[in-house]
Amino acid sequence: MRKIALFALGAVSLVSVAAVQAQSFPNKPIRIVVSTAPGGSPDVLARTVGQKLSENMGQQVIVDNRPGAGGLLSAELVMAAQADGYTLLMADSSVVSINPHFPRNASFEPLKHLVPVSLSATSPLYLIAHAGAGISSVKELIALAKSRPGELSYASVGVGSPQHFAGELLNLEAKIKMNHIPYKGAAPALIDLVGGHVPVGMIAVVVALPHIRSGRLRSLAVTTLKRTPTLPDVPAIAETIPGFDIGQWFAVWVPAGTPQDIVRKLNADIVAYVQAPEFRASMLELATEVVGGTPEELRKLQLAEIEKYKRIAQAASIKTD
Repeated sequence: MRKIALFALGAVSLVSVAAVQAQSFPNKPIRIVVSTAPGGSPDVLARTVGQKLSENMGQQVIVDNRPGAGGLLSAELVMAAQADGYTLLMADSSVVSINPHFPRNASFEPLKHLVPVSLSATSPLYLIAHAGAGISSVKELIALAKSRPGELSYASVGVGSPQHFAGELLNLEAKIKMNHIPYKGAAPALIDLVGGHVPVGMIAVVVALPHIRSGRLRSLAVTTLKRTPTLPDVPAIAETIPGFDIGQWFAVWVPAGTPQDIVRKLNADIVAYVQAPEFRASMLELATEVVGGTPEELRKLQLAEIEKYKRIAQAASIKTD
């Protein structure tokens, strides 16, 4: 009985400590570690959300950009941090949904090492073509690829990127074979696309939009299930290939073991801000739609995305090393 009483007392003490921590949170600066360099969607989200958190919580919020290793560097920094809510990860979906499929990252288990806080925003990828390639629709691209098997190529921002997976999913679903040309980032891929050195590419619309509006590139379709408000006249690939759906999403995590009361507090503040009308409007200019949501919803999305990319990697024999 004495052991049971001591165990119960210890459990109550732990709950009490967690409650006190949550009530006093935050009482020092918060750091948001970002998986990309300054200027990308995760960085913009981190800085705008961070500013609002700072105003609401009365504490400084520091944005710490740590690109590298496909975002894994930023994740590892957060995983190693104290689980007290003062270190957050703002990253794109590939960090947690694609990285686990790299053999060299076998020890990285995002569902085990990171606690979901909130889905912040989503953004489609765009299937684009050089204006002089003679391709104006997904159907035309598929017909051309079938008439010239193995001759067409598509550009992406790198092996194992969402853009790479989107191109291979198109190959699988349309039963075509376009060759993958990986580039080290969007800038060199766009240079070759605009120059006509590669006819087709899978690119994030925020970087391709100026070239689309200038007429040098043609937007054939978005890769998500539905059209985007940024370019509502551009169809979804799903309108030609039902169910086709690959996009990018951006979310916030904290280290495993962070008290749930603190997770809930962070979630409430982040969701309240990202769903504000003025923030929605500003993100649409970046072809990004804000979402918000519960930690449970983010975890469910992670599970589904991890399985989706696993299926594509296996079916397309994608070698991520």
